[in-house]
Amino acid sequence: MQDFQALGLHSRLVDAVAALGYDQPTPIQAEAIPHVLAGRDLMGLAQTGTGKTAAFGLPLITHLLAAPGRPAPRTVKALILAPTRELVNQIATNLRALVRDTPIRVNHVVGGMSINGQIRTLSHGSDILVATPGRLLDLVKRQAVRLDSARYLVLDEADQMLDLGFIHALRDIARLLGSPRQTLLFSATMPAQMVEISRTYLTDPVRVQVAAPGKAADKVDQTVHFVETGDKISLLSKLLGAETDSLSLVFTRTKHGADKLAKKLESAGYAVGAIHGNKSQGQRDRMLKAFRDGTIRVLVATDVAARGLDIPGVTHVYNFDLPEVAENYVHRIGRTARAGADGKAVALCAAAELDLLGAVEKLMGITVPTVGGTRPEPSRRGASSKSKGKGRGQSGRPVQAQQPKRADERPSGRTSRRRPRRAA
Repeated sequence: MQDFQALGLHSRLVDAVAALGYDQPTPIQAEAIPHVLAGRDLMGLAQTGTGKTAAFGLPLITHLLAAPGRPAPRTVKALILAPTRELVNQIATNLRALVRDTPIRVNHVVGGMSINGQIRTLSHGSDILVATPGRLLDLVKRQAVRLDSARYLVLDEADQMLDLGFIHALRDIARLLGSPRQTLLFSATMPAQMVEISRTYLTDPVRVQVAAPGKAADKVDQTVHFVETGDKISLLSKLLGAETDSLSLVFTRTKHGADKLAKKLESAGYAVGAIHGNKSQGQRDRMLKAFRDGTIRVLVATDVAARGLDIPGVTHVYNFDLPEVAENYVHRIGRTARAGADGKAVALCAAAELDLLGAVEKLMGITVPTVGGTRPEPSRRGASSKSKGKGRGQSGRPVQAQQPKRADERPSGRTSRRRPRRAA
């Protein structure tokens, strides 16, 4: 396998990745970086935890270093869009580590933080701006930032932005960007609407795929327990008790369910916290810090944490509720087995969720091994409207047709009454 130097990156970046302890690129990096350096639009498909940030970040920084000069006030040279606050924060942190010994300035903006502080930050200009779509449009409307000088656009976890209802925001942002520009789209799964996105934003793109869409990391050991809904909490408590030294991430379907489960586990003696879209950014940051340093050993989350939660020490992912969108299962279990480590993904499946499990297995092309309980027989009706094909919600309507969730951009404590289902 070639090393980073052979990829044609700027010498400062080769030194930077070496200082960070990386000597060889991951498959997505080795495949994508040469195309990006050549100026091609690109669609990159890879599992979570495979180094996608460096796959677009390293060649992007190389381009910027080749065209020196400070950005003008309130302008942006390169724009990176991501669906959640956690993912934006993670991308910005990783990029800052790469540009530490360069003049490149990386800024980031997300909802839930002081917009006045972000306006002051953007007034100096940004070489790279990492943003959630909703907050970025708020800043554009306040004339805090202009996007017409942006010559690079990255859409990271584009499928999640579709699921969160950001398609209209993405269209609005695209009209504000400079031209010509180079556009990079990265995703772990490929829902049907991604074809529209690729046609709208990419010009003659090269497609780089290092794993089949919907495939989980190789080192994730997946199992399922079949259990009555009312017995889930006691079973989860038993499973957590058998792994007292583990760092466990537990996914629920709703915010209320996350809070309720966290309280139940806390009363059972577990050091536990909860994270979801109704938590303020400060609360989310403090909870993630406590989880990283082991102060809490169990973190209960909705799908807002399925992207951008990069904690190598996560050993177990528990699907307390199976997701309504099959692709989200892939992202949930991708929070473990990161950076080459092993991990376990355990699903707790009630009879009413059998169709959701079937949609997951169809997407991944596997049958998840049963380690507890007995798999119920399918109903005579067969697959219900909830899971006929991947990407459908409980109502049976395609997820793309639902009202925008915009979970990441809503102020703390507010929920939309227009949504047909409770979101992360």
